[in-house]
Amino acid sequence: MTHILAVSASPTRESRTAALVQHAIDRLSLTGFDAGHLVLRELPAEELLGIRRPGAVLRRALEDVAVADGLIVATPVYKAAYTGLLKTFLDLLPQSGLAGKTVLPLATGGGCAHVLAIDYALRPVLTALRARHVVGGCYQLEDDIARRPDGSAQIRPEAELRLFDAIDDFIEALPASTAAGSAPLPQ
Repeated sequence: MTHILAVSASPTRESRTAALVQHAIDRLSLTGFDAGHLVLRELPAEELLGIRRPGAVLRRALEDVAVADGLIVATPVYKAAYTGLLKTFLDLLPQSGLAGKTVLPLATGGGCAHVLAIDYALRPVLTALRARHVVGGCYQLEDDIARRPDGSAQIRPEAELRLFDAIDDFIEALPASTAAGSAPLPQ
């Protein structure tokens, strides 16, 4: 079964980005994929920053990236770029750490001014890590994502359609040998 790993890089506990990622994971699970969620803010900070040697939790996170067939890399946009938390984690990957992988970038932000952050900030680093293919991605306004009391995401219908289109593109871009074998779900 194809394994997808979603990496969310919001430093906040009540993250709309993480809620969006969970929504994407749920969608992928419905189409026959095994999808996991790596929440970077839960990793040991001293290990991420190199103050302390990587322990079992961080080593496991890096291994999860290595064995994934595809990645979703999700981040809120701050000051026109992805979070420092994501940069710190990506810096721990080897130079070819995304080789052979299809990557779906997701970003959330407070306004349309940062819509190009995926293309001008995130895509270059994913490409530098030798991702096989970085699909178009999806930028969502924070106002389009609400958190329900149970922690799940309530996404405005038009925003949800954009997310589903991006997920369908991601599925189509996965190598044929790793595809789940099911057609994209109807919208």
